[in-house]
Amino acid sequence: MSGLQLGIDTGGTYTDAVLVDHERSGADAIVASAKALTTRHDLSIGIGEALDGVLALAEPKQQISFASISTTLATNAIVEGQGQRVGLVAIGFEPADLQRGGLAGAVVDDLQILIDGGHSAHGVEKAPLASDELERQLASLPEDVAAFAVVGHFAVRNPEHELAARDLIARVTGRPVTCSHELTAKLNGPKRALTCVLNARLVGLIGQLLTSADQLLTERNITCPRMVVRGDGSLVSLDFATTRPIETILSGPAASLVGASFLAEAPNAIVSDIGGTTTDVAVLRDGRPEIDREGAMVGGHQTMVEAVAMRTSGLGGDSEVGIDDRSKSTTIVLGPRRVVPVSSLAVEQPDVVHAVLDRQLARLATRENDGSFGRLTRPITAAIVAAHENELGRELLEAMVEGPVELTETLTTRRHENAFNALVDSGLAQRIAVTPTDAAHVLGFQSSFDLSAAEKGLALMARRQDRHGDTLGNGPVGLAQAIIDALIAQSAEAVLSVALAESGLPDVDLARHPLTVAGLGGLRDLVKIDVALDVPLVAVGASAATYYQRVAAELNADVVVPKHAEVANAVGAVVGQVRMTQQATVSPLKRGGFRAHVDSTDFEEFEDAVSHTIEQLTTRVEALATEQGARQIETSLDRNDVIAEVNGQEIVVESTVTATSIGRPEFA
Repeated sequence: MSGLQLGIDTGGTYTDAVLVDHERSGADAIVASAKALTTRHDLSIGIGEALDGVLALAEPKQQISFASISTTLATNAIVEGQGQRVGLVAIGFEPADLQRGGLAGAVVDDLQILIDGGHSAHGVEKAPLASDELERQLASLPEDVAAFAVVGHFAVRNPEHELAARDLIARVTGRPVTCSHELTAKLNGPKRALTCVLNARLVGLIGQLLTSADQLLTERNITCPRMVVRGDGSLVSLDFATTRPIETILSGPAASLVGASFLAEAPNAIVSDIGGTTTDVAVLRDGRPEIDREGAMVGGHQTMVEAVAMRTSGLGGDSEVGIDDRSKSTTIVLGPRRVVPVSSLAVEQPDVVHAVLDRQLARLATRENDGSFGRLTRPITAAIVAAHENELGRELLEAMVEGPVELTETLTTRRHENAFNALVDSGLAQRIAVTPTDAAHVLGFQSSFDLSAAEKGLALMARRQDRHGDTLGNGPVGLAQAIIDALIAQSAEAVLSVALAESGLPDVDLARHPLTVAGLGGLRDLVKIDVALDVPLVAVGASAATYYQRVAAELNADVVVPKHAEVANAVGAVVGQVRMTQQATVSPLKRGGFRAHVDSTDFEEFEDAVSHTIEQLTTRVEALATEQGARQIETSLDRNDVIAEVNGQEIVVESTVTATSIGRPEFA
């Protein structure tokens, strides 16, 4: 057998690798799969372990003809505010423009250069480009500015000034430059600027990941074409993703959707992907994920990058377990923060964990942080500790240098608690505590980690009292069941919220509405109310088989948990298609005639301008798809004319043409 496809996905908790036989379909196509823990401090370690694991399962005569990667690195970096410092060069904008579109909050720590130039809505030069001023400001460039974002006024109508500024910046600084018109053809300068800044900030980060993955494949003599999953589930080359890393936001969840559709062979469904960190829910129609045309919202930033329309909840096997006792009855609440299961730490540090848990269980009184530990996410130097701006933070870092610490004894004040949470938010430290994964071990659903540690952790938590004076659970088993019940309920609510929203119902909290709840229970009285999903629920992820039969029962839905559901994201990395889109507009000129903004060519007749735009876009998008490795390309066109009626006459306002080319990637 030859011609296998290799898929790799780096998630928040696990890195997965699969080998797929492209001559088969569905779950039967999966030849081998492997998992490794994601090593956040150096992702190449986890990728290498997963890669070696899956290659060990392949026969020596099997050859790999294609490899593809999906990742949550870009999404996580934006959410966590990571990435390199960038310089924003805004051409033809006023300072007040930077306050719009969420741009001001995104470039607080970045260099901002505003210069004259830019174009009008018709692509006519508004003012000459202030090249001398740009070069003067670049001469005093701070050393830590690693990349640049360039946005020009109406650059999507005429990119001349963006391109000139790009060439000047590259010549003077030697640093990478991103132009806004390369990322989107849509108007709204401030939002284009935001997307461009985020892209520039990610160039180094994603570049390191893809370079590492590329080297790992080369070291193992895998010389086939290599691609990356975009946020809409399509595939692009490594070079494309390196220069436009913003397009990989939601790459992992998008790959999961594509993989779920392939494995379940269900073209129309609601897909829920439960991982260790999050649950991602989206809709499949005709085998393709719904796309958010307004742009992906990530980390509070509204970008202009088309990506899968997905709702992400901080709900997974590693969600932190908390309580809500504000009402008469206390309820278990999961997430949104991820913590490390105490049973997992016990595998690595059994003596430390069990000694602490046994000592805490021997005490009569239970304290808030009993059963919880803190540790560094990676080895850090004395210089990093000394440079930390918070004194309590430095104290905590020093305490964790030698290994995990008992949080009950370490976080003795609220100020210490706040300082530790700040270290967690910055990615320097991790909290280890009770999670649904621990509860699943106690109930016998999982057996990967230390059962005894899970039982002790839950026994400690079960003794805690809420503000009413009641304990949280009837021993470790009773609390474990309450935690899993909460996971089922929150998962069902997440799925139902997406189903209601995608059915066109008002964007309110309908999933919790009394009528919805009554309908799920099949109300039969003076009225009859039924609520159910009308399409299958496809569940994927490491724990989908454990929980989603019950989730589907809550929703009166048919459920499909396909074989290999635990690695659906890695499967989606290789079974997707290359999909490239180009868009351009035609608008009337004041002096008469029409301008095709695809190349700023003017025509007397409207239809001639549109025909020229279609021709140019088709050529460009097919060339771009070919450049990305697509073969057997099919191109579709969408035309949207905006016509107004004035004094009984139809007047052209604008026409937008979108060309999309789709093809399968070339195999070696």
